[in-house]
Amino acid sequence: MSRKPIHSEAHRVARVGWLRAAVLGANDGLLSTGSLILGVAAASTGRPGILMTGVAGLVAGSMSMAAGEYVSVSSQSDAESADLAREQRELSRDGDAEHRELSAIYERRGVSPDVAAVVATQLMAKDALGAHALDELGISAATAARPIQAAFASAGSFAVGGAFPLLLVVFSPARLLTPVVAAASLAFLAALGAVGAKAGGANVFRAMARVTFWGAIAMGVTAAIGKIFGVVTA
Repeated sequence: MSRKPIHSEAHRVARVGWLRAAVLGANDGLLSTGSLILGVAAASTGRPGILMTGVAGLVAGSMSMAAGEYVSVSSQSDAESADLAREQRELSRDGDAEHRELSAIYERRGVSPDVAAVVATQLMAKDALGAHALDELGISAATAARPIQAAFASAGSFAVGGAFPLLLVVFSPARLLTPVVAAASLAFLAALGAVGAKAGGANVFRAMARVTFWGAIAMGVTAAIGKIFGVVTA
């Protein structure tokens, strides 16, 4: 009797780390640069000044995102490494106690004591540290912290998101620059929200509404501040 082939399943958890960083970076780049452009434009600055400010904001934001993400995820990675090192010491010092601990974990999940002991024995014989990392610490290859990947994803996605409003500054008519940048940026924010929600399996319309609402508030407040300071310094 032939066995049926094991079907493969594509789970979203494997891409949570880079997806979160990429979506956050793109949204932040678009919103930060777009808001900055609207604030400067509201202060009655000419196109060259607006463009220069937007480019400076994009570069600074990309570097800030990369550095912040690297430091944050590195801290997570350090914590994971410390936990794994401690677990390895415990395995070396008292393997029987670690076996009982792993068996108890499976028992709490509903496995009978005899079967739990056998499963723990077999898994520890193959990869004791890997078994404890996954079932005791919740650390797996799919969810492990990757600082370099997160940093590049954040910086690159921020630059991509921030480049969109800059292109609008270049190609929009001077008299329509503010409404074009605002409307197109909000539309692109909604699209990014939809992409992120779709990839993560969340509600698309809720994500679009949330990011558009807060994006409109951020842009509106920045434009208002630019307008106030533009009048004061005129």
